[in-house]
Amino acid sequence: MTDSTTWHTDRPWRGIMVATTLPLRDDLSVDHDAYAEHVRWLIDNGCDGVVPNGSLGEYQTLTDEERARVVRTAVEAAGDGARVMPGVSAYGSGAARRWAEQAADEGCGSVLLLPPNAYRADESGVRAHYAEVARAGMPIVAYNNPIDTKVDLTPGTLAHLHQDGSIVAVKEFTGDVRRAYEIAELAPELDLLIGADDVLLELALAGAVGWIAGYPNAFPTSCATLYHAAVAGDLATARPLYKTLHPLLRWDSKTEFVQSIKLSMDLVGRRGGPTRPPRSPLTGQSEAAVRAATQKAVADGHR
Repeated sequence: MTDSTTWHTDRPWRGIMVATTLPLRDDLSVDHDAYAEHVRWLIDNGCDGVVPNGSLGEYQTLTDEERARVVRTAVEAAGDGARVMPGVSAYGSGAARRWAEQAADEGCGSVLLLPPNAYRADESGVRAHYAEVARAGMPIVAYNNPIDTKVDLTPGTLAHLHQDGSIVAVKEFTGDVRRAYEIAELAPELDLLIGADDVLLELALAGAVGWIAGYPNAFPTSCATLYHAAVAGDLATARPLYKTLHPLLRWDSKTEFVQSIKLSMDLVGRRGGPTRPPRSPLTGQSEAAVRAATQKAVADGHR
């Protein structure tokens, strides 16, 4: 019998799905070869799959051609399309559906979808949006990030979306751990996925069955150990790991999360590299804090 908190082809959104950063060259063009190597490295180091074209992948700055090729590159590098969960968010429901159809054509296992983010949609608009994209026939993981989208997928709304047959899981990014229990009460068959690195332990103990993760881009092995200990309830292992990693994990919830994780990758010998405008490099206290936390994690033996 398969553990409910591990990746399996029947539920390919479970386990550790890394929201991948996208390596850019100095001229800010996409380095697809470096991206393929990164996907393989993550899977070889304990992660279950990847989420290309999410916020960490700077999808908003990509051309349609670049965005489509990133998905193809991820599928080829992963060796199994089921291990790839592309972000398919777009301003229009029709465009999001087309990205979901592209993911289906490439053989991906699931997709990640924000609610409408061009305006503050009410619940009927949110439900219509997810229903339209669900017509592509792909399992949809809802992404609840009201901090950025200004549209909150409350536990009640998530229950309705699940009852509609539009979603199979939710990436919960609000940081409000209390929601985990209400979601379980209102939609017990809906899979809860950890959506912010710095509430990993709390959501794991509250019943999460997966992690759409940021900092495994730099420290996959230690993060994988932390996740598996947390979902197993092994606090003797999880708590000290979580404590030492938390100075880094909390950067996943900050505005500069893309630059922070890419800087940490550079510092540990991976290719983080630049970000596309309007994101600019970290400077001052933010840069110093990420550098110090990364160097401390390396000194503590994390990798």
